[in-house]
Amino acid sequence: MKKLKLQMQLSVDGFVAGPNGEMDFMTWDMDDRLKNYINDVTDSVDHILLGRKMTDGFVSYWESVVADPANTQFPFAKKMVDIPKVVFSKTLDKSIWNNTVLAKGDISEEVSKLKKQSGKDIIVYGGSNFVSSLIKQNLIDEYILFINPAALGKGMGIFNGLNSKLNLSLIESKAYDCGIVVIRYKPAAAK
Repeated sequence: MKKLKLQMQLSVDGFVAGPNGEMDFMTWDMDDRLKNYINDVTDSVDHILLGRKMTDGFVSYWESVVADPANTQFPFAKKMVDIPKVVFSKTLDKSIWNNTVLAKGDISEEVSKLKKQSGKDIIVYGGSNFVSSLIKQNLIDEYILFINPAALGKGMGIFNGLNSKLNLSLIESKAYDCGIVVIRYKPAAAK
């Protein structure tokens, strides 16, 4: 069965954005070792899950990069554009983005159907409310958290929707020269 992986950037104090959605704390000047790691994670998936609110920015950004083959991000952007996307929405009747389909049913049932398909794993990047729903329903099989060297003090989190403690087991942690520490967890086995 496929795994659902979450890849998300967080501040040291656990926020994915500032109180008004600011993401200026994120480190974008990544070293080559981290870029290779991100490519390896991306190569392990064949679907991207997104919440409706994040999809506009995500799709339009990567499509704009692909429109310029001279852009240094072009090879990675091509992957982001080419990988099929599933957008979770209760308000849209049809997808308005290229290479996307809508999931309108129960989030747990929709994710379970995707996990049962053959192929590579699935990745989710956001947004924060959508990811919080996935976490709350124990649908994430692997957490790939990019801890940025900044503290925000307040902001948007992804774990604040939990009704009970979520225990995780460490898979690996790696520090990168750009200051990001990548921490991979899986849900701990129930006792």
